[in-house]
Amino acid sequence: MKASKFLRVAALTAALAGVGVAAQAQTVLKIGYATSPTSHYGVGSTVFCEEISKGTQGRYTCQQFPSGALGGEREMIESVQLGTLDLVNTSTGPLGNFVPEVKIVDIPFLFRDYDHARKVMDGQIGQNLLAKMQDKGLVGLAWTENGFRHMTNNVRPIVQASDANGLKMRTMENKVHMDGYKTFGILPTPMAFPELFTALQQGTVDGQENPIPVILAAKFAQVQKHLSLTNHVYSPAVIILSPSVWSQLSDADKQVFLNAAKAASAAQRKKVNDDEANGIALLRKDGMQVVEQVNGESFRQAITPAYAEYAKEFGADNIRAIQAVQ
Repeated sequence: MKASKFLRVAALTAALAGVGVAAQAQTVLKIGYATSPTSHYGVGSTVFCEEISKGTQGRYTCQQFPSGALGGEREMIESVQLGTLDLVNTSTGPLGNFVPEVKIVDIPFLFRDYDHARKVMDGQIGQNLLAKMQDKGLVGLAWTENGFRHMTNNVRPIVQASDANGLKMRTMENKVHMDGYKTFGILPTPMAFPELFTALQQGTVDGQENPIPVILAAKFAQVQKHLSLTNHVYSPAVIILSPSVWSQLSDADKQVFLNAAKAASAAQRKKVNDDEANGIALLRKDGMQVVEQVNGESFRQAITPAYAEYAKEFGADNIRAIQAVQ
């Protein structure tokens, strides 16, 4: 009897322990992004992960895959869509291949400055674009940020649009960008970001265009001589969740994820601000020759023909609605 009683107690103890383990069951979500852990994408992703862990009492945590460990942005977006990756913090560059409506925000010289861009993305226009993602098997949680894009190359300084003529520049897989850049005489060369440093090093392309935070994080000063602050495109970013994860969340957990994405957005934008403020001096120190006073009007005049095509594709009223946001 004593042995029997001992076995019953042991079984009960094991069962209770199992209940405790079940109550504390942890789901580890994989999140990927293209740049280093110390970049703006790394900062935003880390805050997101910390907030969902805190908000769900550790039931959900993250494993981060930075520096393109899971492929380029296009591949990661596709993996989220398929459910083989849980989350991606990505620029909108390749997103238009999945959600065509998003391509409107990639139009060159559409946004005046950071204040204008952030108001658009956080306002009704931006929220409508997030909603469009659901129809394409993607859950957009919040707009983060990549930043205003600038041109670098190894051939010559770019002061006006004609200086870019004939340069072979790596671009994202984004037709809106490429159509605009062709009006500057650039030879756009689509390439996944993880391949870019080596391509610049080997001279496969003359240059590339990215925001200051990316140029810093990717150490492009090691393989590029000239930087021109062209501010030619504002590049939003977004945290996207797989629908297979979203559908399993309770309403309370969904709110935790949305709040975490907003916190990530604030942190990522702050990092962009900090890099913009301090990055030029660092890049000069690393040997880059920087043109700060670019003739923006020459670029805006050159791109006029492309705007006629953008109006046909996206609607002139939709473009004006973005431009009108104050």
